Amino acid sequence: MGLVLAAALVLVLLVWLGQQSLRAPAAPAGPPPTQQAGWTLVQDQYCLRCHGMEFTHVGPGFAQIAQRYRGDPAALERLALKIREGSAGVWGRKLMPRNPRINAEDAQAMAAWVLSQPDPPAQ
Repeated sequence: MGLVLAAALVLVLLVWLGQQSLRAPAAPAGPPPTQQAGWTLVQDQYCLRCHGMEFTHVGPGFAQIAQRYRGDPAALERLALKIREGSAGVWGRKLMPRNPRINAEDAQAMAAWVLSQPDPPAQ
């Protein structure tokens, strides 16, 4: 009887382990809400027409921007202002046009997303 009980326990354990291994791994957590909102706004405002994800397209890549401003404590406000007011001469002779329809809160969300980008790969 003891042998039957042990075999039954081993069988139950094997079934349980099999079920555990068949379960799908947990989905990775998405970006924080602010970053998700920033990414959505970047897409909605057609920023990708001029900016690449990593490297210069017409304007600098988002990863390049993040790398340049990473150590700047005022970077969030500075980039949000550039998004709304535009800029010139920061990245050579390139011009960033004004975007007055973007409100200050949305510009901050976009700037936060840009600053969250990893450094571009070495070329």
